[in-house]
Amino acid sequence: MAGREFGHHLGLPRALSALPLAPLVPGYARLVAAQRAAGLRHIGEILTPGGPGSGAGLRVLDGLFVPVGTRGQRRVDGALLAGLRGSSGPAAPLADELAELHRRDPQALRRVLLYQLIGLLQDRPDDQRPDTALRLGVHAEEAAGLVAAALVRPALDGAQRAAAESLADAWAEHRLRRADRLLKRLPPYGRDPSLTALRAALSRRLRHADAALDAARDAEQAGDSEAATERYLRALRLATDDRRALFGLVRIHRPRPHDATGTGTGTGTGTERLRRELRPESVALTWDAADPADPADPGVVTWRILRLRRAGRGTTEVRELCEVRQVSSGSGGMGSAEDRAAPLGSVVRYVALPVREGRVAGVPLVARELAVTPEVSGLALTDGRERIDGTWRPPPGATEVTVEHTGPGNVTGVTEPLPCETGRFAATGLPPGPHRFRVVCHYRTSAGRTVASPGVEATRTVQHWPEPVRTLTATAEREGIRFAWTGAEGAEGTEGTEVRLVCWPGDVPRDGAELATAELPEPLPWPRLPDDGGVLCPPPGTHVEVAAVAVLGERAVAGPTVTVEAPVAVTGLVARRQADGQAQVVLDWPEGTGLLTVSWTRGRGRTEERSVAAHQYRRHGLRLPVGRGGVRVRAVPAPRTSGSVVALPAAAETVLPPDASVAYRLVPAPRRILRRGRPLIRVTLSAPDEDVSGEEAPGEHVSDRDEFGETPLQLPEFVCVARSGILRPRGPADGTTVLRIAGDELLKLRTVEHELASDPCPAPFTLRGFLLGAHAASVRLEEPSPATLVVR
Repeated sequence: MAGREFGHHLGLPRALSALPLAPLVPGYARLVAAQRAAGLRHIGEILTPGGPGSGAGLRVLDGLFVPVGTRGQRRVDGALLAGLRGSSGPAAPLADELAELHRRDPQALRRVLLYQLIGLLQDRPDDQRPDTALRLGVHAEEAAGLVAAALVRPALDGAQRAAAESLADAWAEHRLRRADRLLKRLPPYGRDPSLTALRAALSRRLRHADAALDAARDAEQAGDSEAATERYLRALRLATDDRRALFGLVRIHRPRPHDATGTGTGTGTGTERLRRELRPESVALTWDAADPADPADPGVVTWRILRLRRAGRGTTEVRELCEVRQVSSGSGGMGSAEDRAAPLGSVVRYVALPVREGRVAGVPLVARELAVTPEVSGLALTDGRERIDGTWRPPPGATEVTVEHTGPGNVTGVTEPLPCETGRFAATGLPPGPHRFRVVCHYRTSAGRTVASPGVEATRTVQHWPEPVRTLTATAEREGIRFAWTGAEGAEGTEGTEVRLVCWPGDVPRDGAELATAELPEPLPWPRLPDDGGVLCPPPGTHVEVAAVAVLGERAVAGPTVTVEAPVAVTGLVARRQADGQAQVVLDWPEGTGLLTVSWTRGRGRTEERSVAAHQYRRHGLRLPVGRGGVRVRAVPAPRTSGSVVALPAAAETVLPPDASVAYRLVPAPRRILRRGRPLIRVTLSAPDEDVSGEEAPGEHVSDRDEFGETPLQLPEFVCVARSGILRPRGPADGTTVLRIAGDELLKLRTVEHELASDPCPAPFTLRGFLLGAHAASVRLEEPSPATLVVR
């Protein structure tokens, strides 16, 4: 008969005839997690030194034994487990769990191992169970008995296994209602004495808890809150998960609706000690954490935070959120917790239960009901011209955010919806006055309903703003700029709008941007023309964008801009003639100027111009093909940018006279038959034809011509002086004047010959010519060799 039934007719001391339907070990889930982390199928594998098929194996019939040597065995005791605890590796946490389990209950290891082995065998088909038992490490002599046990004990499905493995935790935590529900999930089975004893103890405690509940309800109906509280607490101490006792305490100690400030509780004593704050992503809880238990019994108090939520059909869902430890010292303090998983759109109430050693230690703290509909945060309104902009940070989980607007003078209270984007809205076309906005968040509940938040309200006033400047024009007048604009009319009911011309120090605001007057730069400090106050004179070197800003009180509107330049004038302009009709131009290059426009005007008004860059001038200088005629040279800075309005300074100019020269020489006297003739002095003018012709061109008058060849050349007076000796006269007064020819006469005749009538002074004497008058410097005097001017 051996092996036909587990422990039957084996004749072994304390052979176990009852089979465990549940492990009945608190913390079983933690034990299984450590076992799986070690890669073990059951806890016995950590005890066997050899693997399956080694000839040794675990014995579980008369206690828990492990093989030692070839035929020996050793009972699993504290010393053996202590040796396992000293090991390292993945199995070390499991060894610690087993040692602690054996310390609390020496029979617990055997019960847990039997529960796991039977469960593993029941997962296999009947014909595979004997081999499975051996592969699981069971001793060959006891494998048949274990297979028989798997046939006798009822098999558990997934839900029943979860109930069996959670039962001990519920009992240890005094959660009698949960333990009762778990027991009811297990199949009927009377061959587990430990489970039968737990069922009896549970039934007894539940009767006491129900009696306390009945007495509490009677006291509550009689209006005796203190007695009802005492009995509800007794029921809750017996069964910490008794929902009826919890709801009864909540009914008695919840804040009453008439206590709008939250300074009272249901009993009418004390202040609201559990406070809640709805945040965008959570609900923050704070409470006065004074010891609610007996001050004469100090110890560690744990605050168990519960969330009560209204569910459908009048039911209430209770969810335990966390436990907050507090050392009970009687000194008070603050406790805090946070619920980051509150169901959006639902109505919840929070309860803080003081717990000591697993049991309720005092009256719970009850918060007011709270609708979990977080509002937007950071709502900010900004007013502008006929406009208010709003921004906010939407809370996570909101399915929609809407905005309602109420304008000034709305006595009916009717609001209008505003279109909005994510986190912002813009209300335009608003009249001046106060405007109220309400931003509402919408949430979808688990039941599919849409719930709206109360909303966040804010008010902003639309102020009177100036009309913007529509156009800005600038016109160069002499050395200044005249500005003109359109727009910037005064607002209705306000004083006139001021238009301020400014230069922005940094980035230019866009046209129409709304600004504060205090942020504007100073108006243009440019002087005005003395005879015309509407013309502003920018300082030399100016190159700016001038903006027209409409200003009304403390508000301003940016307007259009125009680019204005005032180049630095050119100075030191000098022109010198070079060979081949070229002229060398020298000037002082103005600072900050990159380009000059140089022009020259020759005979009959013919003007040419050239653009000269700074680097070209500094490297190669400036030469102009002016020809031999008279020419006027002008230089003016070129604008830096196209399209800018330029207040040009007076052009630098210089006049280069025509390339004219006067030559003279002494012509020897001709030989005659009877006597020798007198020597001649021949004076010849050499000048461009266009500068000396004096002829009128068709359709013009001589009086209209300018000095660049359009009128006869202005010549100086020519004087010839004789001095005794062979030394040249040093000046027109250093000798005797022998010839004087007016400039007009020379210009008309071009060549003049004069015969020396008699010796002006004792021979030998030397002649020399000079140019006199205002135009002497503009005409070149070509002198012959001094030796040819000696008369003997």
